[in-house]
Amino acid sequence: MKIVRSVHELRDHLHGQNRIAFVPTMGNLHAAHLSLMRLARRHGDPVVASVFVNRLQFGPAEDFDRYPRTLQEDIDKLQADGQVYVLFAPTEAEMYPEPQNYRVNPPTDLGDILEGQFRPGFFVGVTTVVLKLFSCVQPKVAVFGKKDYQQLMIVRNMCLQFCLPTEIIAHETVREPDGLAMSSRNRFLSDTERRLAPQLFQELSHLKNRLQGGERNLVTLEQQAVRALAGAGWKPDYMAVRRQADLKLPTPADLEAGEPLVVLAAAQLGSTRLIDNVEV
Repeated sequence: MKIVRSVHELRDHLHGQNRIAFVPTMGNLHAAHLSLMRLARRHGDPVVASVFVNRLQFGPAEDFDRYPRTLQEDIDKLQADGQVYVLFAPTEAEMYPEPQNYRVNPPTDLGDILEGQFRPGFFVGVTTVVLKLFSCVQPKVAVFGKKDYQQLMIVRNMCLQFCLPTEIIAHETVREPDGLAMSSRNRFLSDTERRLAPQLFQELSHLKNRLQGGERNLVTLEQQAVRALAGAGWKPDYMAVRRQADLKLPTPADLEAGEPLVVLAAAQLGSTRLIDNVEV
């Protein structure tokens, strides 16, 4: 596996390649990341991964400085897994050699709801760095996990809007045996919090089952799930039933017609904010 730090070196290694599969990450890799690499390998060759903790997508009071940086461990895992040809691990100065005055602004009806409401500017940071990484790597396909459901949709729409020649491949959420979605932030959970953390997925699954059982009062379903989390010590941001197609609120007609839905949630447990979702 080649490890490169500069855009110039990256392009030298990838010159002439037209089937590149790309997996962008912020590092602190775990089993879910490695499964993204394996899916990428099935869709392209060579596979390129990146590790870059992107300051632009963190708010002033968020955990940029605390976010785990474990580059050597990440390198060891990728080398042992054997799927990645090039790891691009740029410095902040390499990615942002001058103030980033040009930014990508997702449409407000998708970028300012749910995660965008509770993390203002988050998706501007995500789309800006993803567009820059795509420009550096020039991938044919890129793999993103469904755990970050809204991010997946926004990146896919960005590619369509900018006519980018990159197909976005979605990977199903990878979970621990008790249902907790794998995340680099899980390491911040105390032992007590880790035992409680699967409740987020349990509440999502319970709401999904009630929808599939014919219940249609979405506000009541969402409020009951939020109260259950809050009663167990969580600080919920949202529990929302939305259309899979565009994350808009489903209408009664959508519910009667069996429109595909997704239930999305974000909540803080102790000092750790977790997100998750289930498709219906």
